[in-house]
Amino acid sequence: MDYSAHDPEHPGGADPWASSPQHSRGPSFAQPPTSDIPSSPLPPQASPYGQGSENYGYIGDHGSQNRPGTASENGDSSQPPQSSGQDGPQSPQQQQLASAQGQQGNQRHDQPNRYHGARQQRQQPQYKLQAKVTGLERTGRKDPILKFDVYTNLPKFRTTQFRDVRRVHSEFVKLEEHLISANPEALVPAVPPPTTSAGVGTDEDEARVKASLQRWLNVVCSNDVLIRDEEMVFFIESDFGYSPVVRRKQPATGVRRKVIKQFAPPPDDTPELAAARPIVKAFYLGTMDSEQKVEKVVRSRRSLGLAESDLGVKFAAMHVQETHPGLSMAYRKLGKVIQATGDFHAAQGTAEATTLGDPLQYHSSDAFIVKETLTNRHILLRELLQAQAATRSKLSAADRLKASSSVKRDKVDEAIAALDEARSHETYLLQKSQRVTTNLLQEQRKWFTRTAAEMRSAIRDYVVRQIEAERRTLATLEQVRPDIRAIDGSGGLSRLGREAHPAQRRASLASSQGPKGDAWSGVPRRPGDGLNRSISGSLVTVPGISEEDEDDEDGINTHGRKRAASKDGSLKGVTEEDEDRIDAKNAASRLAAATF
Repeated sequence: MDYSAHDPEHPGGADPWASSPQHSRGPSFAQPPTSDIPSSPLPPQASPYGQGSENYGYIGDHGSQNRPGTASENGDSSQPPQSSGQDGPQSPQQQQLASAQGQQGNQRHDQPNRYHGARQQRQQPQYKLQAKVTGLERTGRKDPILKFDVYTNLPKFRTTQFRDVRRVHSEFVKLEEHLISANPEALVPAVPPPTTSAGVGTDEDEARVKASLQRWLNVVCSNDVLIRDEEMVFFIESDFGYSPVVRRKQPATGVRRKVIKQFAPPPDDTPELAAARPIVKAFYLGTMDSEQKVEKVVRSRRSLGLAESDLGVKFAAMHVQETHPGLSMAYRKLGKVIQATGDFHAAQGTAEATTLGDPLQYHSSDAFIVKETLTNRHILLRELLQAQAATRSKLSAADRLKASSSVKRDKVDEAIAALDEARSHETYLLQKSQRVTTNLLQEQRKWFTRTAAEMRSAIRDYVVRQIEAERRTLATLEQVRPDIRAIDGSGGLSRLGREAHPAQRRASLASSQGPKGDAWSGVPRRPGDGLNRSISGSLVTVPGISEEDEDDEDGINTHGRKRAASKDGSLKGVTEEDEDRIDAKNAASRLAAATF
């Protein structure tokens, strides 16, 4: 038998020490045959490949008798072991040398075995399945075709790489339904919808669909239970579309499932899973209700956009019959601005539906699958309780038959067969319930973490898009301010909230939104004056020509309320208090000043 060939896939099938050096090479062979084992620290005369090499790598008194393969079997001419009885009594120096060689051989035995075991652990393959989305194709209103590449080292697949795998969206749904029914111990994520609220054909829609399907593939391919399902092989390797080969159903469907849900849940020895189902159900109902409310908001905002566009058209049409040149120009510019604002509100509604409505709808369907999976576990626990009760009844029937005076052979055989069948069924359900409970305990923790992260990302995206929309609306409204102020010589509407009006005033082209509020009116805020706080902003200094400087340049002394200077301690304290007040004015100023 030849043990010289070492197969790395089967490290236990060949002798790693069969390639020991021949006698003709002498003791100068210092490099071991395996690179994982460090070089021997022993001197050449004490090398384990010399005298006594038959005990190398083995512990015990059997020597080379139980060794599966030796150098002599491979054709090497090694010297036979020398025993103390053949050559007469040994000298004390020879006995010391033999004992030293035996100790060194045992030390060398531990070292290569330790490294050999570590190499066996490293060589155990870690199975994985990876899929990368490469493209998305749409043809009219048909299901989109998703293109992806797959890499795997699972032994069930015929190769390790699959390029340009094409599957339509409905095939992903079929795979999801099979995985849910065939794997009660795994939480299969819901397949994302084929379209988004961004609009079919847009770049954002394509990017979001590809990203969502990539996340779905990542979750499925990272699950050790799902990647070992036979349908995963058929789904990836099928050349002409995919359809489930084995169709499995839920444990209970239809009216029976609804009736089972009406009962109280069975006794559960895992409190974490027992508390998870009510939480998941509340999340499912909450996300579904929130998505419906967001949809109503989107419809209202789109209706507002249409109404504003119509209003802008009618405002712009009023400049034709207006004889005042400044007011005619203001009508025309204001109409265009209102029309643009309506378009922005319609786009803002679409952004709300895309960034918040779609994630809420998806997580609602995903939570429904998780809830039903936990319900399947409750059904399994009920079946286990029924199986235990059936086993007890069969056992009691066998005991009654055993205690009876007249025992018939056929009844005994029937009772024993029924008891064995009940016990085997109970054992099967017990093992299945333990496996399902153990896996679902890990799966629900991953699901909670993944769902929380995705919802946080969706809410952040929604908030950023809302702020961008409000900033765009404010910037659009800023464009019409010079035309409104240039309606007449006194500054048009720029002196709203002032008691005295100058005879002549220049329109300020500086931005009306400052860190402390709206600069269209310079009335300072006073404590307890809710009207002034709601219709006017606090005094701010904007770049360019300020309104107070313009009053001084025009030589006009206002006879109304005196403007408060910043050195006034009482007003300064009030202003600091009003900075943290939550109202529409502060919200607008913070939107204008906030940066991301």
